[in-house]
Amino acid sequence: MKKLFFIFNILSFVLLIFTYTSCSGKPRTIRTDTPTSGVAEIIADECFAPIVQEQIDVFEALNDEATIIPVYTNERHAFELFMADSIRVLIASRELTKNEALIIKERKQQLRSQKYATDAIALIVNKANPDTLISVSDIKKIMTGKIRLWKELNPDSKLGNIAVTFDTPNSSTVRYIKDSICGGDPLGDNLRAVAIDSTTAVDIYNRTPNQQVVDYVASNPNALGIIGVNWVSNPNDSTKLSFIKNITVMSVSREDKATFDNSYKPFAAFLKLQKYPLSRDLYIMITDVRGGLPSGFVHFAAGERGQRIILKSGLLPAYSHTRVISVRPSL
Repeated sequence: MKKLFFIFNILSFVLLIFTYTSCSGKPRTIRTDTPTSGVAEIIADECFAPIVQEQIDVFEALNDEATIIPVYTNERHAFELFMADSIRVLIASRELTKNEALIIKERKQQLRSQKYATDAIALIVNKANPDTLISVSDIKKIMTGKIRLWKELNPDSKLGNIAVTFDTPNSSTVRYIKDSICGGDPLGDNLRAVAIDSTTAVDIYNRTPNQQVVDYVASNPNALGIIGVNWVSNPNDSTKLSFIKNITVMSVSREDKATFDNSYKPFAAFLKLQKYPLSRDLYIMITDVRGGLPSGFVHFAAGERGQRIILKSGLLPAYSHTRVISVRPSL
């Protein structure tokens, strides 16, 4: 009887070892998280930190056993972390290239990528600057250094050099300027970054590079800031038809000559109607689709509740409807 008991114990121990090891002898990963509990890291382009943080706050409030740890950094570093498999959820303004997707496939991971929202690049100026209209063609001339003075845009301007300001050299904002505004033409030497690129994650509760852009423009009458619109939306305006008060958001026109009638501000309705010319799509990508907390957060962010948060933030959600109402002054 004792011998049988001894054999039973040995078999149980072997079975336990087999359960926790793979055929190669390496420990198997035993997940302890669920779609609504556990701890998970995500990477997000710092340009979109306000909206991502708001979604995290709501998700954690709804799921008190879940903790989402965001890493906010510049676009280049964000993709480096994602491609190194350091973090498996990424929010950015471009999808993976074919070569990047192939790397994911070769390491036997399943990539899921979907449109997340439509964002806008906002041009902001000092409150003392009377110039609030600008055309895309003039923006290109400024970014390539062909226009350097405010007088070249408005002969009546009393301001001097245009102090073009952006966040960091490897940000998605700079890539947008190069690709979508300048069409590959080299940038001028008149552009200024407020921060040097770093592999250190950005703390959203301190002065991030995008917050520094706002501060610089607010204190410099000659400044022209380039920034993601979610950094300047008025959080206290439920209609999302206004921006923060210490700067002015310019209206942008596709026509060669910007006028009040053909220029638009980066409101969600004008993004939906494709009136505002400086828009870009945002994507949420995941390589961990096995049903744990990363997958649960992605489902929330791209789902109905998450998309409502995007709409309330002033961006255009990917899967919700924006009501556009035309009002006539008289019948």
